Amino acid sequence: MAFDFKKEYKEYYMPKDKPSIITVPKMNYIAVRGQGDPNAEDGEYKQSIGLLYGVAYTIKMSKKGDRKIDGFYDFVVPPLEGFWWQDGIEGIDYDRKESFHWISVIRLPDFVSKSDFEWAVEEATRKKTTDFSAVEYMEYDEGICVQCMHIGSYDEEPATVARMHEHMESQGYAVDISTDRMHHEIYLSDPRKVPPEKRKTVIRHPIKKQ
Repeated sequence: MAFDFKKEYKEYYMPKDKPSIITVPKMNYIAVRGQGDPNAEDGEYKQSIGLLYGVAYTIKMSKKGDRKIDGFYDFVVPPLEGFWWQDGIEGIDYDRKESFHWISVIRLPDFVSKSDFEWAVEEATRKKTTDFSAVEYMEYDEGICVQCMHIGSYDEEPATVARMHEHMESQGYAVDISTDRMHHEIYLSDPRKVPPEKRKTVIRHPIKKQ
């Protein structure tokens, strides 16, 4: 049976809809950086998603080709995630989506080395005749965070964030968002198939002791 990160690491992917404090270990990702409104038709953000999945599935399906990756095991491609920030704004201003900077990511299994990743980019480019050069290998050590499962539309996230911050402060922590530690979302629902009021999104903010 394919390894499913959501099932094996529920503390990171399936938190309750009540805020909690968690320490997240270093993880490796495939990543695409960009900026602008994520809802823009044919915008950078939507294009980035296709690039990420192209490389992720090339790695997953390497088992059927000539590339033998050391330590390979079959896996379910992890969910899409995103790190978000806006210049000159503390936290996130959902009314100014055009000012978003973002890094779209998909987690890599630990057995994938940087050379394996580079092979996957070249292989995806060759097979799909698409330019995958914007995709990069990214290591990220998130550290201690407050997180919560948000159920509902993306525009309703501020209410969940407010509850997260209230819980964080009650435990003696402060938000620690910076250029190195960012607002983080994990998308567990496909917005093409799930209505806004039922979408599940993990929201995570980096924090530090007061």
